[in-house]
Amino acid sequence: MTDPRPARSRARLLDAATKLLRTGGPSAVTIDAVTRTANVARATLYRHFSSANDLVAAAFMSLIPPAPMPPDEGSLREKLTAIVVAWAESISEAPTTLTAMSWLSLGPDIGQLPGTRGAGSPVMHSLREKIAEQYSAPFDMLFDSPQAAQELEPVDRTMAFALLIGPLTFGRISTLADFDYRAVALAAVDGFLKRYAKEPVTVSSTESAGA
Repeated sequence: MTDPRPARSRARLLDAATKLLRTGGPSAVTIDAVTRTANVARATLYRHFSSANDLVAAAFMSLIPPAPMPPDEGSLREKLTAIVVAWAESISEAPTTLTAMSWLSLGPDIGQLPGTRGAGSPVMHSLREKIAEQYSAPFDMLFDSPQAAQELEPVDRTMAFALLIGPLTFGRISTLADFDYRAVALAAVDGFLKRYAKEPVTVSSTESAGA
């Protein structure tokens, strides 16, 4: 029979790390803070996580929301708008993915242990993959569709993400109190379509109101 204690201790550690991450950000997730909060020994923590970096990465993975997938029906603009507006709401209200991206891009070094792979560890690599998948999956589904092939020029995916998501990330890192995420999301979609649509996109009053 499998001993359930290792699974329980790992769950307690991850739960503690997640709570600390929510309340204090990545810098709050230290070995001492996590073991104290979880009431678990340091030696036990190191059996599950090679460093605090891996623990933070695992906590981020548990918090990143599912990707907003495009609706089945509607025009290309409506589907694209649904994705970008959903991302706008996620970024404005619970920017876990952006925080994880920023943490990774800054080269996290908290709790680094000599001899470990740190930022190149499997957990860190998995976090990078999950973030990339979260952003790309809904757009890949839409851009690979027959509808997109008919209506769009070949799309440079990196440029597309920059045009559609870049303005929203700016809103999050800026100090502008009146930043309107929804209005920016709609403008980003129209700017993208102006660049890639084969024909000018006409927005009906109904579609504009429902966007």
